[in-house]
Amino acid sequence: MTSEVLEIAGQRLAMKRPGSEVSNLRAWDAADELLLDEALNRLTPKHRVLVIDDAFGALTLGLADYSPVSVSDSAALSQALKDNALRNPNLPSPSVPASWLNPPEGPFDLVVLRIPRQAEYLAWLLRWVNSQLAEDGCLLAGGMIKHLPERSVDVFAGAVKTETVLPARKKARVVVCRRGSETLEGWPSVWKGYQQHGVPAPVEAMPAVFSRERLDIGTRELLPLVGPAVQVLKPEARILDLACGNGVLGLSALACRPDVAVDFSDVSSQAVASAHHNLRHCAFSERAQLHHSDGVPTGCGEFQLILLNPPFHEGGVVGDHIALRLFKQAAKHLAADGRVLMVGNRHLGYHRSLKRYFRSVEQRAASPRFVVFEAAL
Repeated sequence: MTSEVLEIAGQRLAMKRPGSEVSNLRAWDAADELLLDEALNRLTPKHRVLVIDDAFGALTLGLADYSPVSVSDSAALSQALKDNALRNPNLPSPSVPASWLNPPEGPFDLVVLRIPRQAEYLAWLLRWVNSQLAEDGCLLAGGMIKHLPERSVDVFAGAVKTETVLPARKKARVVVCRRGSETLEGWPSVWKGYQQHGVPAPVEAMPAVFSRERLDIGTRELLPLVGPAVQVLKPEARILDLACGNGVLGLSALACRPDVAVDFSDVSSQAVASAHHNLRHCAFSERAQLHHSDGVPTGCGEFQLILLNPPFHEGGVVGDHIALRLFKQAAKHLAADGRVLMVGNRHLGYHRSLKRYFRSVEQRAASPRFVVFEAAL
């Protein structure tokens, strides 16, 4: 698919969504359009602008004339923004996006925020913005109405001063806010977690991390197989916890044997920060490497065991497109005698897609909703 054109305030942006050859989805939505319209109506050349959680670069490029700073939880933004910037050579080159591992520092006069689907992540973001927004600064928060988190009105009311809610357009909504007094300091919901059998400290996570308060039911099916798989590895084997989330799979592997090393990789910077937090609390840091990466990190070599519970949604898009990409990458980084242990939703039929990349695919466990597979080259 060729690039599509986003027309906003007299400018034309050529934009393409990664993987759109399969999904036929655009690289922006009505919420991006509404946010850009409102932002461009308010900006002056003296304003310092921050964009939070831009999806594929539409917000950052749409505001390129104001040299915005961009920060995103997702490692995927960096490549998407780079690719879409090349499609628009007439615009100033954007800076490399920051993440929550290296957040930018304010004050900012205007903050443009894509509202996340998770209420607690939204609450975290609003409190962080309060510490970075100029005294007379403005926050524009927008999203598609069907994807707004439950209790979002209460979340905004508990953190910032809502100035106005703009009329909905194309099923999108933008909220105009001013700085509130609530910050992350002393906020009890920064970390939440649970105790996992065999792991020496509670497994905790930040708000953007999937299933941070309890072990998710898919991982619950996979975990009993992790210990036996680790025990039969060669001495000083390397393990990859791919799409690691809070790192519970890799932490469990490290707890099994003192000689193995685990790499943790996730597209979410809050997931990587959470895995780092848990490694320190478990005293496992010396045997671990952390990667904020959209998939298997480049240049990391081969692994004797790869553990994977792949996400099956990206924003509002549900499917196997992320898993297929991770399967392909895992096959390229698996040692000749290595194994992949993965769990997935039964209805997605991963036994068929795994066979595109692995010679051997065996079912190792199953429940009404999930299936665990072992794959080998």
